[in-house]
Amino acid sequence: MDTFGRHIVSDLWGCNVYKLTDKKYLENELMVAAEKTGATICGVFFHEFSPQGFSGVVILAESHLSIHSFPEHGYASIDIYTCGRHVQPKFAIQYLDSSLESKYNNCKEIIRGIESRKL
Repeated sequence: MDTFGRHIVSDLWGCNVYKLTDKKYLENELMVAAEKTGATICGVFFHEFSPQGFSGVVILAESHLSIHSFPEHGYASIDIYTCGRHVQPKFAIQYLDSSLESKYNNCKEIIRGIESRKL
């Protein structure tokens, strides 16, 4: 079955709070996670919230990898959408789950671009 891509959304709970507040750490870890998928990195952008937390995105030639951190809850929302057969998005989720030391990972995968036909 041909698709446009795979989209994985992951809720990481019980993460290391200090890591969720460290912009340089999160930027680096997202870049490493993207590399582990086999994707091509095109750019990175992070926004810092006051008093804490970040939203960050790594733009990939194959789509994107993003994080939204909520240190006050020990929570990170991860989103990776990839196109192409050579990219393995689950590797990014596995890496970030370990790197952020989450205690619980609720992960869902969506296959994108499957045409639905009305009956």
